[in-house]
Amino acid sequence: MKKLGLHEYIIESNRIILTAPDFNFDSFPQVGEQLLTMLSATAIDKQVDADLHSWNIDFEGCQLIVKAEHYSGSIWIESLGKNESREEMEFIAKLLQSQ
Repeated sequence: MKKLGLHEYIIESNRIILTAPDFNFDSFPQVGEQLLTMLSATAIDKQVDADLHSWNIDFEGCQLIVKAEHYSGSIWIESLGKNESREEMEFIAKLLQSQ
């Protein structure tokens, strides 16, 4: 089984694509909590849509969004703005790369 880690950091869009264990729609909350623990982050809001989980999280005082799509098996982190939180995103990318 894959573990959480860095698949790609897309600097231009300030988005981090993660490698992740297999998950389904019902099991993502456990994977999401694992990510929050790894980052020492907290969930501010959790939204569930038809096939997408969107979590607004606080990471060291900056708000980011974690999204997980069941059908593609994708999990990614993005900042609220293209040029916001770049330093924090670079830190997270390095942390995930070391996993």
